[in-house]
Amino acid sequence: MTEPPALELKRVSKRFGAIQAVHPLTLQVAEGERVAVIGPNGAGKTTLFALIAGELEADEGAVLLAGEDITNATPQARARLGLGRTFQSARVFGGMSVAENYQLALLGPGRRGAPGGREGQTTARALAEVGLERSGGRQAGELAQGERKRLELAMVLAGAPKVLLLDEPTAGMGREERAEIMELVAESVERRKVTVVFTEHDIGAVFAYAERIVVLDRGERIADGPPERVRTDRRVREVYLGGEEEE
Repeated sequence: MTEPPALELKRVSKRFGAIQAVHPLTLQVAEGERVAVIGPNGAGKTTLFALIAGELEADEGAVLLAGEDITNATPQARARLGLGRTFQSARVFGGMSVAENYQLALLGPGRRGAPGGREGQTTARALAEVGLERSGGRQAGELAQGERKRLELAMVLAGAPKVLLLDEPTAGMGREERAEIMELVAESVERRKVTVVFTEHDIGAVFAYAERIVVLDRGERIADGPPERVRTDRRVREVYLGGEEEE
């Protein structure tokens, strides 16, 4: 029996008044695949992520996670079923320590905490994995942007997601730090065999990390395929890539 896609959209669409933010989109993402969704400002990337995550209700269509219809499920229910989500501006609890943030994540939807009350050991390992082994006692509000991104990643991975949505994982970082965070993401998800769908404005990161690229323009998919084919696509270059620079 063929396994269902890790994530599937069936003619999902969204309109805001006169603006069609996402035209009916059908998309399948295989288990373990790394897919980038890119496009110019206003392409519909943020809206698409919100539809997948359950933060917006689709006007039509269906969203399936490992074959299960989650179209009407709340974001919390989707998290329990294995959908993880990070944000362009990392969402952490600034008034709590780094370690407390992670321990709170262990108690989130679908989690039961560390086995046998071993939260301390579990937290130490998780923070070391994302390069925050010396930051457990720091207030999360004191962290730099890249450090907050690392903490948010650790918190999301605490839920053992099957599919991980990454919204601009390198936003606000310098070139060297962007490369580090993408390498960290790659290592973490490969170890856990997590399917990844991400948006990213750093074209270098997109072509270095994605196995497949979906390009949107004004809510419509204009290209979908391996990086080599998308890079040379005439329409993609016209509306987005130009000279390999982002809008």
